[in-house]
Amino acid sequence: MKRQKRDRLGRAYSNGYQAGLGGRAKDNCPYQNVDARSEWLGGWREAVNERNMGLYR
Repeated sequence: MKRQKRDRLGRAYSNGYQAGLGGRAKDNCPYQNVDARSEWLGGWREAVNERNMGLYR
């Protein structure tokens, strides 16, 4: 059970990261669950920071 939960949260993080790289707004987070939403926003935030530092175009 814990493994499935971790996989879901990891997927949420990855989806947020991809959204951040793609330039989507953080208001477009598809998750309602607090934990998944937090992970998605964390991934989004990291991708946006990396994009702003010039690591991605």
